[in-house]
Amino acid sequence: MRDTVNIKRFSERPAGRLRLHKGLVFLGVLLWAGAGLRLFGAPQGKVRRDAGLNILLVTLDTTRADRIGAYGWAKAKTPVIDTLAAGGVRFANAYCPSPLTLPSHCSILTGTYPLFHKVRNNGSYYLGPEAVTLAERLKEKGYRTSAVVASFNVDSRFGLDQGFDFYDDKFSDDEMLKTFRSERRADEVADAFLSWFEGHAQEKFFSWIHFYDPHMPHDVPSPYKEEFAGDLYDGEIAYMDHHFGRIIDRLRETKVLDKTLIVIAGDHGEALGDKGELDHGIFIYDVTMKVPLIFYGPKVLPAGRVSASRVRLIDVMPSILEMAGIPANKEIQGASLLPFIEGKRKDDLSCYLESYYPLETYGWSQLLGFIDGDWKYIQAPRSELYNLKQDAREETNLFPQESKTAAALDKKLLAAIRDYSSKAEAGRRKLSREEEERLRSLGYVGSDASVKIPKGPLPDPKDRMNEFKLLYDAKLAEYEGRLDESENNYRMVLEMAPDVSWHYISLAILMARQKRFDEAIKVLKTGIDRIPDSVVLMSRLASFYMRVGDFKDAYEMSVATLALDPRHFDALVIAGWSEDMRGNWKASADFFGRALEIEPENKFTRLKYAYALGALGRGEEAAAIDEKLKSEYPKDGRIYKDLGVIYTALRKMDLAEENLAKAVEYSPNPDNYLAYAAILERVGKLPEAVVNLKLYLENTREGNTPRKQQAQKVLAEWEKRIKE
Repeated sequence: MRDTVNIKRFSERPAGRLRLHKGLVFLGVLLWAGAGLRLFGAPQGKVRRDAGLNILLVTLDTTRADRIGAYGWAKAKTPVIDTLAAGGVRFANAYCPSPLTLPSHCSILTGTYPLFHKVRNNGSYYLGPEAVTLAERLKEKGYRTSAVVASFNVDSRFGLDQGFDFYDDKFSDDEMLKTFRSERRADEVADAFLSWFEGHAQEKFFSWIHFYDPHMPHDVPSPYKEEFAGDLYDGEIAYMDHHFGRIIDRLRETKVLDKTLIVIAGDHGEALGDKGELDHGIFIYDVTMKVPLIFYGPKVLPAGRVSASRVRLIDVMPSILEMAGIPANKEIQGASLLPFIEGKRKDDLSCYLESYYPLETYGWSQLLGFIDGDWKYIQAPRSELYNLKQDAREETNLFPQESKTAAALDKKLLAAIRDYSSKAEAGRRKLSREEEERLRSLGYVGSDASVKIPKGPLPDPKDRMNEFKLLYDAKLAEYEGRLDESENNYRMVLEMAPDVSWHYISLAILMARQKRFDEAIKVLKTGIDRIPDSVVLMSRLASFYMRVGDFKDAYEMSVATLALDPRHFDALVIAGWSEDMRGNWKASADFFGRALEIEPENKFTRLKYAYALGALGRGEEAAAIDEKLKSEYPKDGRIYKDLGVIYTALRKMDLAEENLAKAVEYSPNPDNYLAYAAILERVGKLPEAVVNLKLYLENTREGNTPRKQQAQKVLAEWEKRIKE
């Protein structure tokens, strides 16, 4: 048998081959794993700490543990994850602290509960600089640190980039504003990591790779789309597994795999209709709280071990630190899992659980939970108690019968809140103008001003599922193009809950899709009248004003947004763009400059900032920005066009001509033909200038505008000069 096996080829086998008798499949995985990854050479009992280990943290967004082959799902096509599980240590009962992406990842990367790091929801919080992250600790010890993330939920602006030398959160080169539509598939994530890895394969590294594919809406590429037509969620997990395999292949090919600790963790699960929840975020039942957790290290960890002990995602960081021989920092609230891996501990760890999503999104009660021993307690307006040993599916609420047990767990919950909470204030941010739309389409929204919290007792989320189902149906109808049905449902939801900002936004966005902008603006104004401090409504209204060309109102609404949130990125961009359109270059440059302090990599903002600087006579600064952009995007005609204009103003005609020639080459459009014609005439190349001016006139779609009339007049003059 060969010493190595290609994981990529294995993962590409038809799913049918993997669905043979389970025993045969499992044996095949073990045999392949033993040969390909030399798992049987790993320690059988002890864990070998090694300060020279590379560390690869892979997080699987929205991935239920029980939909992975290694966790018993017969329909799964996850050979890469299954093999690593068979050759490493699999934790059968791992819990996340929150069913939301950002809070859960903050817990993984800090080893602390949301009670401590204060990130309680997506979009409206950020991890404060006082937090001590895993990347920071490892960087201190000489690790080269990198991250490649797949969703705006974990964008650098939310603070997760702390300690990373390289943080790739670029989702689209031409993206004007990042939103919660900003995401990328597993193939792009793998490509981005492998590109970074090629330059750092021989360095000691810590890398975090984040896959997002199983998140709603489910849209997996072929052939997975056809193979998993009945369950696209499984198809997306299979697609993710396949591209993860490309990374494992490359680690093996470069002889890095044997000296790398790989940790695979889900951030939260997906209800898929179980327990009355269609996706995730509202409830804290096990279907969204139990996640896969696998440790693999071929020469440092035992192979084939399964721990049934209950563990937590907050235990990941201290475990990695101990493996690398680094003491845990005092802030960490998790425990190292190495004693569990070595078999020295077999007890269950107590777990704190929470979701503030119902409160901050709908004005319903937050849900808090605590698991201790066999018991799981959920504190709610109508509290719940389950014996997980006897009732793993949480079908029988024992709260009425087991009042003493519930009371004891309630005390432990309160003690956990007291003991695990930090005194730091929550890092909050307001949602941008388009972030709300993406959160809405994904099924959750977070903003401290997006809902009026009602006075008195809060509703139990369990009692509001009819409202949630109606909203879900509205989103599904919109996604499938049944717009009349969607609008009717949105209006019904808005009537039921008029104090939720994003209900107005959902209806307005639907109208905007149909070019009904005046109606959409009216809906948003109605929402602001009802919820006057809603930043999400104000920023959305600013964007709609911009779309209809009302630059004055767009500017004023953006400024109003910035009065409540001075670092609101999209409001800064809209304000800068509004001033740009009105020729107020100084104000435009100021707004764009402030926006770049928040998101310095944003291509659109850099282009606009450079243009404003050029208009202010700061040509050298503008040229420096555009030259840097040109090095990053060497085939973008817009950059060459702007550089040509700037160099013309700086009287650097050779550079102006060179860049405008490239602008025409990469973007042969009327504006570029016109600009190139002008510079050619100025440098004495009149015949070439005539050719490009004609190309402008032949290709422009504008009517009989003054610019076109002037160009026709100039063309006649140039042709006369040539004849003379």
